[in-house]
Amino acid sequence: DVKLEESGGGLVQAGGSLRLSCAASGFTVSGYCMSWYRQAPGKEHELVSRITIHGIDTYSRSVKGRFTVSKDNSNNTLYLQMDSLEPEDTAVYYCAAKYGYCSGSWGADSYRGQGTQVTVSL
Repeated sequence: DVKLEESGGGLVQAGGSLRLSCAASGFTVSGYCMSWYRQAPGKEHELVSRITIHGIDTYSRSVKGRFTVSKDNSNNTLYLQMDSLEPEDTAVYYCAAKYGYCSGSWGADSYRGQGTQVTVSL
């Protein structure tokens, strides 16, 4: 069975750091565009970061310079290092996989996880 399982969320003070993990099973992340999305209460899903099959990473303007995406093909795991967290980063964070090249937005992905809650307090 195909599965994406996020972990690493939690409660952190503003300025702190968290590292999210997304363990994949049933497929190999090396052949997929891997993405992190987030959804804050009452808002749409927002694309936070992506890493292509060639390892090229991109970020939304709101997190660029603070977040770092990476993937470990040997462990079949995607990561999101989040530093200098702000209360505005509070959301449920989801990982997603799209076969081949990166394109599209939430809903265009082949697989999605169930999400992990990140809460940043003042």
